[in-house]
Amino acid sequence: MLGPLSKLAIDIAPSRDAMGARAAQFVTIQLQQILAEQPRARVIFACAPSQNEFLANLSKATLDWSRVDALHMDEYVGLSANHSASFRWYLAQHFLQHVKIGSFAPLAGESSDPEHETERYAQLLATAPIDLVCLGIGENGHIAFNDPPVANFTDPRLVKVVALDHACRQQQVNDGCFSTLAEVPHSALSITIPVFRSARILSIVVPGMRKAPAVAAACCGPLTTLCPASILRTHPHAQLFLDPLSAGQLKL
Repeated sequence: MLGPLSKLAIDIAPSRDAMGARAAQFVTIQLQQILAEQPRARVIFACAPSQNEFLANLSKATLDWSRVDALHMDEYVGLSANHSASFRWYLAQHFLQHVKIGSFAPLAGESSDPEHETERYAQLLATAPIDLVCLGIGENGHIAFNDPPVANFTDPRLVKVVALDHACRQQQVNDGCFSTLAEVPHSALSITIPVFRSARILSIVVPGMRKAPAVAAACCGPLTTLCPASILRTHPHAQLFLDPLSAGQLKL
């Protein structure tokens, strides 16, 4: 049984590849419905190896991508878009180069004034509702870079500069994004939890054994910023996609 206030729909696929395909099919259907109701759709994308299979399948979807405006949820402070570990580089390689997107709004990690950049991006986010967020869950339960020490379910800001905790930085090494912990930046720009809470639809893709404890805590544990992803249980339209490894500690 899921924890209190749980509204999460959970899909456990037989493999990681199947998980990505199912998530892409879900997102495609949601976007088709949204675009049947309104002229454009605003979508926020996660940028991490956990999204590889999902984005590979989504990039093949039959959809009028010219009516989709894309944003992303975080970026390392100090990294340019050309850095191979930057999230803008990741999204370009895995998705934006494969579809004719209507627009993409980058979050500039290399800005000389990170606080000003968070304000600029917050204003951009606030110009219209977010229709869909495609996200993951971190090994420490983070969503975007809202790690437990900085997560705030009612954050007054839409985007902020955050310090990355050790578990988050170690995950970047585990994922192969950096060779050593010393290479991982200590801070990042990140959208905050209220952005997820106010979005119309959430598609959550979480593969792999290392994510199993966080998935179990998010689905079945206390509603707490010690596992920021636990707040996803309160969203009225959230779909969680897992593979057998990430679902391994669930007791449903």
